[in-house]
Amino acid sequence: MKRGNLRKFGRERNQRAALLRSLATALIEHGYIATTTARAKTLTSTVAKLVTLGKKGTVAARRELMTRVGKKASEKLVKDISVRFASRPGGYTRLVPLSQRPSDGSPMVRIEFVA
Repeated sequence: MKRGNLRKFGRERNQRAALLRSLATALIEHGYIATTTARAKTLTSTVAKLVTLGKKGTVAARRELMTRVGKKASEKLVKDISVRFASRPGGYTRLVPLSQRPSDGSPMVRIEFVA
């Protein structure tokens, strides 16, 4: 990953990792989430890596997923989501624009898995 394109979200490295982990877990468990555009664009690459890891289906891949998103989300990723995308080479998520957030006017999107 290029260092120049890293979105920091006003957080330190560990906080940023925790944010992406929680967003990825919520997306896997619910199938979609509403978040800001910047967060969703960053989350897209993170989720793509997780789905690709889930498609391997090995014991090592499952353990790696459990350390990244937890047991419940990793099981759903391997059993449901990765099976659905078995023949797809990439592009697992889509961003659907929503209205701006009322409080601060941030552009919002709904990130979801493609059908």
